[in-house]
Amino acid sequence: MENINMENAKWYVLHTYSGYENVAKENLEQMAVNYGLTNRIFDIVIPMEDVIEEKKGKKTLVQKKIMPGYLLVKMIYGDDIWHNVTRTRGITGFTGPKGRPLDLTPEEVQRLRLEKIKVEFDLAPGDKVEIIEGPLDTMIGEVVSISADEKVPRAKVKVEMFGRETTVDLEYSQLRKIND
Repeated sequence: MENINMENAKWYVLHTYSGYENVAKENLEQMAVNYGLTNRIFDIVIPMEDVIEEKKGKKTLVQKKIMPGYLLVKMIYGDDIWHNVTRTRGITGFTGPKGRPLDLTPEEVQRLRLEKIKVEFDLAPGDKVEIIEGPLDTMIGEVVSISADEKVPRAKVKVEMFGRETTVDLEYSQLRKIND
């Protein structure tokens, strides 16, 4: 038996029926469990981004699909897994030459924010920060609280938005500390 570990896994793009991304994701997760492939399929992502939408004069932060009709899957590929994945309800196939998978480059993985970059800086309540990623990009705020004990360290940051102070929850990777 070959040594299977997550370091050998790569990200692949799957095409789904448009509007059925959530169903296809659930079916793929269930297929992985049913066929004992949870040691080869590690993560299934519907690419989303936060956008500010205005409805009836109210602005709200909502999540939108950035690649409708696609799923991103981190897995250890093999011909045996190709049949199981492509026969999953809601999935039309892999993207790549002749329907054969082509793994994403490290640059594509980073641009799609599929892997978290280790951020090595300490934040404390009261620190001034600039938001460097997401819909609030370039806004300046003040750290209210931090929760570094999570898998993905987060900070609550107070920013002025729409004429009033608002607290937003952000990942460390979305922030840059401003030295006074």
